[in-house]
Order: sequence, then C-alpha cells, then structure tokens
Amino acid sequence: MERHPSLDDRFDPAIRIVEYDPAWPGLADAELRRITSALGELAARVEHVGSTAVPGLPAKPIIDLQVSVAALPRERYVEPLQRLGYLFVLAPESPDYQFFAKPPERPRAFHVHVCEHGSHHEHRHLAVRDFLRAHPGEAERYAALKRLLVADHPDDRLAYIEGKDEYVRALERRATAWASPQT
Repeated sequence: MERHPSLDDRFDPAIRIVEYDPAWPGLADAELRRITSALGELAARVEHVGSTAVPGLPAKPIIDLQVSVAALPRERYVEPLQRLGYLFVLAPESPDYQFFAKPPERPRAFHVHVCEHGSHHEHRHLAVRDFLRAHPGEAERYAALKRLLVADHPDDRLAYIEGKDEYVRALERRATAWASPQT
C-alpha cells in the first residue's frame, strides 16, 4: 500500500481562514444525508466535526465530516464514497483511520474521516468539537493560531499542519479529558 501523493502536496488554495459561515451546518447536513444514503447500515454514526462545526469559529472553507463504521474493511465503503465524488487518500501509517476528499482536486469542499465506531479517533473529533463549542476562549485561541500560521505560510498546507500539530495534540488531550466521565 502506497501513501497517496496528495498528502505531501504543499500548495493548497484553501489554506486561508475565513469568518464562520452560517451556511456550513446546512451544507454538512446535506452531505451527511448523501453519505448515509450511499453507505446505508455501514454508517453507524455521521457527524459534522472540525472548525466549521463550531459556531463563530473562523476556519478553512473545508467542511470536515466524520463517518463511524462498525469495522474498517475499506472495500465496503471506498466505492460508495467514490461514487459520491470522493477521492480515497490512502495513508498506510493510519490503518485505523481513513481519509477522503471532495472534489478530488484542490481546493476541496469536504473532507470525510472514516473511523471505527467507539474508537479513540471517533471520540477525539467529537470531544474537540464539543469542547470548542463550550469554551469560546479556547476557540478564540485556536482561531488566532490558525490566522498566524496562514499569515506566516500562505498556501503552504504542510507548514500550516505542522504549525498546528503541537497545539492540536494538547487541545485533543484537554478536550478528551473534559469529555470523559469523571470517576
């Protein structure tokens, strides 16, 4: 299995931060309905995640969606998502987490993250979304970092990702701790 070359693309015209668009939830819901229809029972849970799912949070104009499936054999969901216009972006280093993009070329409008239902990946995306919704100060700090990175590295997707990496890992730790039931 060879890593998809688009994962190493530096240039991406979508590496810009725009103000929150109130149309994003409706666009996400419509796309989630198409995905649910295409996948049927394979889709155990579908959610709008990422920055576009946090009201008021400036974001890249790409809507992130999460599809949780009971099991990850790719042959069951790759073809239905490809029929919807998604590109399967193989990342062998992440066998428990699959990534799809639409349209196949940049700039993209949607990213779909497929993970196993009940997995750490499912939990972390939902926890971060809900944590940012509940903590406006955290959302403001995240927006400030994203704006700074875009200003420092315009159109450089890899520099943008790398610049967010440490912050996002710490944010995920705070969010998952916050979302976990206290014992």
